[in-house]
Amino acid sequence: MDWTHYRFRSLWPLPVPRTVVFAALERVEDYPRWWPQVRSVRRLNDTTGVLTIRSALPYDLTFTARETRHDPDAGVLEVAMTGDIEGWSRWTITTTGTGTLARYDQAVDVHKALLRRLAVPGRPFFRVNHRLMMRAGRRGLLRHLGAD
Repeated sequence: MDWTHYRFRSLWPLPVPRTVVFAALERVEDYPRWWPQVRSVRRLNDTTGVLTIRSALPYDLTFTARETRHDPDAGVLEVAMTGDIEGWSRWTITTTGTGTLARYDQAVDVHKALLRRLAVPGRPFFRVNHRLMMRAGRRGLLRHLGAD
C-alpha cells in the first residue's frame, strides 16, 4: 500500500438549484470568502491558480490547480493538481428532488515532506482532517448561498 496516496469522496446535499451551486463552485477565487480552510487563491490565468489550504491540523498545503474540465451542462468541474499534493479533483453537481447533490471526488499523492514522513502514523488524522474541511466547506457554502 502506498501510504501517501489518498482517495476521497464527499457528498453535499444542498437545498438550492443545481445552477446556483455550479456557479458558486466554479468561482474558485471566491472560496476563501465562504470556505474557512481555503486560505488563499491566486489566479495565474483563466484556467490555473495557486491555492493554499489548512484544516484543523497545523500544516498548510499549497498546490497549483489547472482546470481540465469545465462542463456546465454535465455539471462537472475538474482540475489537475501539482505541488504539495499531486493528482486530480472533481465536482459533479446533479439535481436531486428539490435540491442539488454536489459530489466531490479526489485522488492525490502527498509530496509535502512532513506529511510523507508521518504517512503511516498520521494517516487516520489526515483523513479526519479532510473530513472536517469538507464539512466546514458545505456549511460555508450553505451560508454563502443563503440556504443555512
